[in-house]
Amino acid sequence: MAAYIFRRLLLMIPTIFGIMAISFIVVQFAPGGPVERVIAQLQGTDVSATARIGGSSGGDLAGAGTDTSATGAADSITSKYRGARGLDPEFIRDLERQFGFDKPPLQRFGLMLWNYLRFDFGESYFRDITVLKLIKEKLPVSISLGIWMMILSYSVSIPLGIRKAVKDGTRFDVWTSAVIVVAYAVPGFLFAIFLIVFFAGGTFFDWFPLRGLTSDNWSSMSWPAAIADYFWHLALPLISMALAAFATTTLLTKNSFLDEIRKQYVVTARAKGLSEREVLYGHVFRNAMLIIISGFPAAFIGAFFAGSLLIETIFSLDGLGLLGFESVINRDYPVVFATLYIFSLMGLIVQLISDLTYTWIDPRIDFESREV
Repeated sequence: MAAYIFRRLLLMIPTIFGIMAISFIVVQFAPGGPVERVIAQLQGTDVSATARIGGSSGGDLAGAGTDTSATGAADSITSKYRGARGLDPEFIRDLERQFGFDKPPLQRFGLMLWNYLRFDFGESYFRDITVLKLIKEKLPVSISLGIWMMILSYSVSIPLGIRKAVKDGTRFDVWTSAVIVVAYAVPGFLFAIFLIVFFAGGTFFDWFPLRGLTSDNWSSMSWPAAIADYFWHLALPLISMALAAFATTTLLTKNSFLDEIRKQYVVTARAKGLSEREVLYGHVFRNAMLIIISGFPAAFIGAFFAGSLLIETIFSLDGLGLLGFESVINRDYPVVFATLYIFSLMGLIVQLISDLTYTWIDPRIDFESREV
């Protein structure tokens, strides 16, 4: 097992390198960039939905770019960027040095990898803060949504999926399947709007808060009141996020258990006089849960990043999902590449842990006898 773990850890190196290299190449050919964004702010043409985060950098740079000249308009450097004609070429060069674009792409990529190996992610282009500190500020929201959504989804869907497999074809299975299909078909963000309209002061009831993770006076509350306030704010976002995951995991659990229940070893176990509970949880459970575990890494990473973007936006929760989206829109490359690096590394590590969990659930699996 130690040799397998070592091979998997070594395999992470080229995997991370490939992810970062492909992303870096794509960015080189993507239209726009931080230099163009600053120029657009100077020209008053920056109308992006997230222009509000441009803040101090755009303002500080604006004063430096007011020195224009007729000779600078003809300089070739201004032709590299849209809207740069009429600005001082030296100002454009200062922008390139500020964002690191005065170096060749290969050198920039190598420097980025070297810094990332030391977990030095630099500073955000448009926020006066280090990337690590920025991510740390957003983590409480994403951790709250991700962890509790996973717990809620798995604690409901796995027992329900097992029950549906045992009661396959009965009235219970039919009506729960109808509910699950409807839940899967309704987008999470649409259900979130429905919950706001009905339960967050939209039209009917005003039972839940509409924004934030805690109330303004949360720090002064007693610990029971603080815990209650925390879950009071999380209730609607969690229900919205868990809806699709709950439906998918339930059906996956049911089908996996049905497939195992029909196998010969289950018939043999029943013939030996074992109770239905002993057969189900002593024999079927370990084999049926393998497919659930195999999908855990993707669900775990998705819950922290991609899956929470719209929910964070609707409920005004400033987490990693919204941070990543705003960083891409605003070409804040240090934040984009840092979040990509961190989540790719987390995904590979969680996948390794998931594989190792297989051996705990089913000792028959031997990773030493297979190639990575």
